[in-house]
Amino acid sequence: MADLSPGEGGQPARSGVSAARAFDESLPPAARPLACLPKQRVEAQLRAALANAAGAAGAHCIHELWMRGEFPARIEAALEALWRCAAAAIPEWLPMRYVECLPTVYEVALTFHATRRGRCNVYLVLLDFAERRRGPYGVYVGMSRYAPAQRFDQHKAGVHAAGSVLKRGLEVLTGPTLHLQHIARAEALRVEAQLASALRDAGLLVEGGH
Repeated sequence: MADLSPGEGGQPARSGVSAARAFDESLPPAARPLACLPKQRVEAQLRAALANAAGAAGAHCIHELWMRGEFPARIEAALEALWRCAAAAIPEWLPMRYVECLPTVYEVALTFHATRRGRCNVYLVLLDFAERRRGPYGVYVGMSRYAPAQRFDQHKAGVHAAGSVLKRGLEVLTGPTLHLQHIARAEALRVEAQLASALRDAGLLVEGGH
């Protein structure tokens, strides 16, 4: 990955600013609005986003490089730089740390759909399995009428908590299940169980999915 510094004097070139805003930053990560760009263009947009503290634009750039299999150290450096300069503007779907299996989680989760709207949400929590040979991370699959972030806080506070999330939960992996929010309870129960099974089949350490 190219140097992430904003350039001389800390000011980006005007073309860089335009490039960083040349796509709809409100799109969900699964839409991958930068997928058609060559790597060099994505990196240029990332530099511009960092220079302008543009959290959403930077998140999309990092996400795109992540999905393409960019080296872990470079993703970690980009995450650190973005969180340092634009923490308040970063969308909740961008993880705070590098997770090797994230592209697989997206690939699997996006094969599931729900047709009926309702009050339930399917959510994923990143689990710390650093002591396991198959670690360092796993995922917990759950469903709730609460928003994923709120349900995660409940787990960590011991409110109807799953032991794995209480002990090992690190953060909610919001992005892969954005399309599985506000769905009917019956559909959420089905997706929860099937998604957990599919993630296990893909080689992940999985908890939950009841």
